[in-house]
Amino acid sequence: MFETRMNVLRGRLHESGIDVAFITDDDSVYYYTGYYDYLHMEFGRPTILVVPAQGPSLLITPSMEKAMAESAAKVDRMSFWLDGVGQEWREELLAAVGKARAPAIEPDRMPPIVRRYIESLVESGGLRSITPIVEEMRMIKSEEELSLARHAGVVATAMMQGARDAIGDGVAEYEVALAASVAGTRKAAELLRLHYADACMSPNTHFLQIMASGSEIAKPHHRASTRIMRRGEPVFICFCGMTNFHRFKLGFDRTFWIGEIRDRVQAKVYETALASQAAALSILRPGIAAEEVHAAYADVIQSAGHEYPFRCGRATGFSFLERPQLVFGDKTILKSGMVLAVDGSVTFNAHFRAQVGDSVIVTDDGYEHLTFHPQSLEDVIV
Repeated sequence: MFETRMNVLRGRLHESGIDVAFITDDDSVYYYTGYYDYLHMEFGRPTILVVPAQGPSLLITPSMEKAMAESAAKVDRMSFWLDGVGQEWREELLAAVGKARAPAIEPDRMPPIVRRYIESLVESGGLRSITPIVEEMRMIKSEEELSLARHAGVVATAMMQGARDAIGDGVAEYEVALAASVAGTRKAAELLRLHYADACMSPNTHFLQIMASGSEIAKPHHRASTRIMRRGEPVFICFCGMTNFHRFKLGFDRTFWIGEIRDRVQAKVYETALASQAAALSILRPGIAAEEVHAAYADVIQSAGHEYPFRCGRATGFSFLERPQLVFGDKTILKSGMVLAVDGSVTFNAHFRAQVGDSVIVTDDGYEHLTFHPQSLEDVIV
């Protein structure tokens, strides 16, 4: 799988007249090599994948990661560097840039320190962007990726059920977050044992749980807190940062109520959110522009008297945000094999918001659901 991707990338470089590509985005490094980061955060120790149009690929990574790189990375050569010793990673980059007439980088995803160094080695205006090629390759998922996506959906579904079962009068938000994480981790561990042979891949969910309840419900990225939930209150659960199985990410959201819905306006807003997602899904298929899906969703929301909404959704994969985005202005034509998170969401007077979101695979004749949990109004009262 990784060797095939690398060969395709080399072909694209040759077609585009690029001599050598420097890739530093963690998820793209994994996509092409199978080597995954050690922190998934900027920590001053860059990992750089060097891919020439012709010649051996090179992975430059900290020496502390030698064992991980040697066991996971599918590259022709590796170079390990140590903090403060010699030129660290710079010496290999100097040789890699060499006399390349058309080197390319990921401008928006390269650590500034690495970018500045490469820019110092290249004539002004000589750097090109590899991002369009990488994004285009990653848009259409392979069969292996689609299998991961389906398993990620199983994990996400277990997480949502775990969260739902924990919601109740007198329960703290963080207890719901813990329940979701336990349910997802156990399901992921089961899938890893049954289907995968990677001893380094962790089943544990991570990322701070996005959820809001009661008076905090209008905050879309509120984190689980010590707040005690009460009967009649709405509860929003979002797994867009937590559903991450075997590095494959999905989006998944639900709004619940505890015991009853006391404010019927909230019920009406929720039904509009549900209808907006249904409208988006009703036209989602190959050949449709991404912005058309957003338009169908937005039309339902605005026709109900609400403000123009934020994007309907986005593509996911080994990154939380990939191309295309389901938003006005994105004219990317949907194709079979894309994985998309599709939301329905309405904010009402800045005091209440309802959201329902699912992830799907675009298929030849429509879409395949990846995430499952009841949506009807009667089903979201817990």
